[in-house]
Amino acid sequence: MQDQLADYLHFLRVERGLVENTIKSYSQDLTTFSEYLMSQQITDYRVVDRYVLLNYLQYLDEAGKSRNTIIHSVSSLRKFFQYLAQMHAIDTDPMLKIDTPKRAQHLPQVLSPREVERLLAVPKLNTPLGLRDRTLLEVMYATGLRVSETINLTMDDLHLDLGLIQTIGKGDKERIIPIGDVAIDFITRYLKTARPKLVSAKRRNSYLFINNHGGKLSRQGVWKNLKAEVKAAGIEKNVTPHTLRHSFATHILENGADLRVVQELLGHADISTTQIYTHISKKRLAEVYNKYHPRA
Repeated sequence: MQDQLADYLHFLRVERGLVENTIKSYSQDLTTFSEYLMSQQITDYRVVDRYVLLNYLQYLDEAGKSRNTIIHSVSSLRKFFQYLAQMHAIDTDPMLKIDTPKRAQHLPQVLSPREVERLLAVPKLNTPLGLRDRTLLEVMYATGLRVSETINLTMDDLHLDLGLIQTIGKGDKERIIPIGDVAIDFITRYLKTARPKLVSAKRRNSYLFINNHGGKLSRQGVWKNLKAEVKAAGIEKNVTPHTLRHSFATHILENGADLRVVQELLGHADISTTQIYTHISKKRLAEVYNKYHPRA
């Protein structure tokens, strides 16, 4: 089974051309499943049937896994068994008899405009790293970029004279995003005064955001810095880099942006993904009504 799993991951990497983060996600799901099979003395995917799969999903549920985690596992298993069937490694695909659970509806955490201002005010602008962190926060909030898209920005992706940034999103899809004057001003200041002090003569690179060793800033570095900045701002919400993306989408919708425009800015392939932000806006609308209407 380990060899078949390794072959499948190689197939995803070479034949499908999936990014490493996606492959890692599939690997985690399928490794957990394989370990479960071993605990049940099952050593061959060919003997996996509908009942084994249902028992596994029940095992995940009893282990406290979220509904969306289980849905992702079902998706990973569905693609894996399709592959095994195509390779004639199994006689029948047992996932054909498994329905995908309905996704749990939840609204992402969003910062208020005032909380965003408090967060942006935390980095110290008189230090190279402080100016870098403020610039990074300004860019993420101004554009709604994913953290992976932000750290992969290069100097060639900047078209500041046109007020635009170019990025490669999920599925290697390129999109052009407008960026506001405030963020442009911080990028210009960062490039002029801070980045030259962070760049190493031995490790020159074209990435916009770099760490204190002159290398590319990592996802982990962004998360670590943001966690400290949220604490310093006195914000008690569970804030992640994605929270800035959610806040960007919510705030421009609340100020009258069209849903289709937001879809393009966020790089969503399906507008149904973007529609969750309309629920957030309605929730905000209800909160404002309840707070200010005398008869609420």
